[in-house]
Amino acid sequence: MGVRSSVIEVAAFAILCSSARADTGAAVAPATSALPQIVTSASGEARLAPDRANILVGVQTRAATAAAAARENNARQQAIIAAITAAGIPKEQISTENYNVYAETRSDRAGQNPVVTGYVVSNVVRVEVRRTDQVGPVIDAALAKGANQINSLEFFSSNTDAGRRQALAEAIGKARGDAEAMARAAEGGLGQLLELSTAEVGPPRPLYRAAAMMDKSAAPTPIEPGELTLRVAVTGRWQFIPNR
Repeated sequence: MGVRSSVIEVAAFAILCSSARADTGAAVAPATSALPQIVTSASGEARLAPDRANILVGVQTRAATAAAAARENNARQQAIIAAITAAGIPKEQISTENYNVYAETRSDRAGQNPVVTGYVVSNVVRVEVRRTDQVGPVIDAALAKGANQINSLEFFSSNTDAGRRQALAEAIGKARGDAEAMARAAEGGLGQLLELSTAEVGPPRPLYRAAAMMDKSAAPTPIEPGELTLRVAVTGRWQFIPNR
């Protein structure tokens, strides 16, 4: 899977200036909020290697009655779960994501009441894989035992703290650099930091989807986790000190 790289966007806002007022005959010290200020925003990013994955594995069955469709579905899903555990995934990392039963209907003529033609049962389990090299074998094992739905495959990292702090440091450095440049251009200098806030943009995750309708004798499923990109945004507000 190819890895996309994103350009870090930096937005710099205009200098917010205001002047202190004086009462008649007496000078009044300006409040901090009344001082000229510079506000800048920037974003930073960090690349992470995914080490975990979630797979949604489903079985959909059809039969003349709901009970018959459910019996077939139950047998196939039990076989799939057994195959997944045999591939090295503990039972506690497998959980039911969705179970659905509905009637299929047909209407031959306009205005005719729908006629039930059969029932469909769908059972989807979530499989948490804690080693990315197990993803392909788990999918192959599930398909071999009758799975006909791979609803999604999502990679993620179990530890994003270090990467997030790296992205924050990059974003803050860019925001301060822009603020200093703006202060110089406005014939002044940068004063004390008044406020600093952050918001996570969120890491886009590589997503793999397949219909799972493939030849069971085919080669093993190739899976490439790629990289995750974690992005954060910061906004800083500094005092602006005009040159005297």
